[in-house]
Amino acid sequence: MKRKLGKEVFKLCLFLIFLSTSACDESSTAHLSNPTSLKIDEVKQDPSGWPRTLMTSKGPVTLQKPPTRIVSTSVTITGTLLAIDAPIIGSSATIPNTNISDDVGFFTQWSALAKEKNMQMLYQTEHNAEAVIKANPDIIFISATGGDSALKLYDQLKDIAPTVIINYGDKSWIELAHVIGQFLDLEESVTALTNKFNKQIEQFKKVTTLPPQPTTALVYYQDGTGGNVWTSESAQGQLLTQLGFTLSPIPDHVRGDLSMGKRNDIVIASGENFPDALTGNTLLLFATESHQVNNVKQNSYLKDIPAIQNDSIYAVGNDTFRLDYFSSSNLITRLTKLFSKEQKQ
Repeated sequence: MKRKLGKEVFKLCLFLIFLSTSACDESSTAHLSNPTSLKIDEVKQDPSGWPRTLMTSKGPVTLQKPPTRIVSTSVTITGTLLAIDAPIIGSSATIPNTNISDDVGFFTQWSALAKEKNMQMLYQTEHNAEAVIKANPDIIFISATGGDSALKLYDQLKDIAPTVIINYGDKSWIELAHVIGQFLDLEESVTALTNKFNKQIEQFKKVTTLPPQPTTALVYYQDGTGGNVWTSESAQGQLLTQLGFTLSPIPDHVRGDLSMGKRNDIVIASGENFPDALTGNTLLLFATESHQVNNVKQNSYLKDIPAIQNDSIYAVGNDTFRLDYFSSSNLITRLTKLFSKEQKQ
């Protein structure tokens, strides 16, 4: 009887041990047990640090450990990956030897750093799944929107390595860096870079006097027939707002052209709607240099817009079409020179 009772006690102890072990296992992964509850761009991690899960428009992507071979199919996202010192080994590129690119098609604002890090140019302009696969990545980044989006390759690439789709069009580079940094365990790098950049913004506010407000920011078409106007949701609009600029509202009747798809960062203004879109007392011309200012002033179709009446039109640099840390910093430097209090004295 005693022997039988002892066996029962022994079984009970084993059962209790099993229950406590199971409970520990469940508690260590409970926060990742339902990753589909995450919002897009939200990151969740194990208390130990790993694994980490990022929700994308295609569903959750989970990494078990920090990646060491990142490939970016978006030349825009590449700039942010470089800025936060992510281990990126290869990237797509744009057309080489232009006013925004170097001899291999990397953006001029970070091409020197890319070469210093021996980052490979995988392909130029036309997306190439074979080149990505050959690089042997352990994670792949794809832009959800924009001319550098390789979204059509997603089904091919997702079976090669964890593939992240992320939208940079509705984020400042800082917001993009925070999402990527949290996912890749680079939070400290992102914090240091953000602090450095915020100091540059504060310095700008101290030493400048802004031109007449509000401001319309746009990319002016070379033929003078229209432009892409940056909205408050664009990276450009968000940065200008941080610097103290007030963005001029875009009339509703101008917002009808969806020829570039549904985008929140730009409004296409052309034809008779073009002058109507330029309501700001100041125009900031993105993705161009100072020669474009005269072209705008000489456009008879725009002679009555407020910025021409105020003689308040400025070009802010070729590299400002896609804003990452590097081009954003360059933009602030140029704006500081344009609107410096010392210069106005």
